[in-house]
Amino acid sequence: MIESLVEQIEARHAEAQAQMADPEVISDRRRYAEAGRLYNQLAPAARLAEEWRRAQDDAAGAQELIAEGGDDPELREMLETARARIAELEDEIRLAMVERDPSDDKNVIVEIRGGAGGEEAGLWAGDLYRMFTRYAERRGFKTETLSASDGSYTFEVRGDGAYSVFKFEGGTHRVQRVPETESQGRIHTSTATVAVLPEAEEVDVQVDPNDLEIDVYRSSGPGGQSVNTTDSAVRITHKPTGIVVSMQDEKSQLQNRERAMKVLRARLYETKLAEQQAELAAARSAQVGTGERAEKIRTYNFPERRVTDHRIKHTAHNLDQLLAGELDEFTAALQDDEKRRRLDAAATTT
Repeated sequence: MIESLVEQIEARHAEAQAQMADPEVISDRRRYAEAGRLYNQLAPAARLAEEWRRAQDDAAGAQELIAEGGDDPELREMLETARARIAELEDEIRLAMVERDPSDDKNVIVEIRGGAGGEEAGLWAGDLYRMFTRYAERRGFKTETLSASDGSYTFEVRGDGAYSVFKFEGGTHRVQRVPETESQGRIHTSTATVAVLPEAEEVDVQVDPNDLEIDVYRSSGPGGQSVNTTDSAVRITHKPTGIVVSMQDEKSQLQNRERAMKVLRARLYETKLAEQQAELAAARSAQVGTGERAEKIRTYNFPERRVTDHRIKHTAHNLDQLLAGELDEFTAALQDDEKRRRLDAAATTT
């Protein structure tokens, strides 16, 4: 079975490489980008397949020498080492070829809202906003803030694979710390909710203009102060689902409308994905992808400088670095966990 998987990896990688050298593909920007993405996706598996071939050759060579009467300790150790590495590589190859989330390559829209904890929850939402935007910049993604106010932030992350990185951040983030306003030095627990939406193109979600109710009104700032003297703020209601999106940060009504539509499409796409995943989970008794969003996913404990991800029982004591945007350790652990869950789910259906 692993032999045929290795052959499949080698063939697909060679085909993607050939496409990238094909003048017809090179002249078509979309096809060339797709070929490049496929080549990059297959590259790790192709490297593992190449190493598996070498380990197989090493094991076969050692076995042949032993059979010819050269059964010395060094040859036996070489054979055992090669066989152990082959077993490791077979697991790694299977994991590398687990079916990817179809949304992984998409841009994302991240929405952060202060939850339980009053003013402190709003401050915590702002801390998460800064943490995520710093992380995005460290990963080489571009960010654009769509809406920002006290305790509520919506921003876009653009770049290949943005969703594959940020999708694990969706859920309730809990903080345990002493608020600046706490005179007794008591630790408070507050929360903020994070929604991570794969950005939808118009081809992903068809929105009927007749299903939209669009209201315009004047933007207002803190304390009810008028920010704009024209009706530039936009509120769009999708009547079939009841989803409401409001935007008022831009002075132009057109810009606010475009931003609101972008968020609306992402929410509708997320709803469609959730329905598909629920059906899939019911069919195979395994939730894959974006499940359990409403549950507490991570706790940030300031007195102990401790961060715990409850989904994978992973704890680190580098709170300051995480808040500075160094989330790679958690992302890598969550990606490995997702691959193993997908691999287990695939095994139960075969």
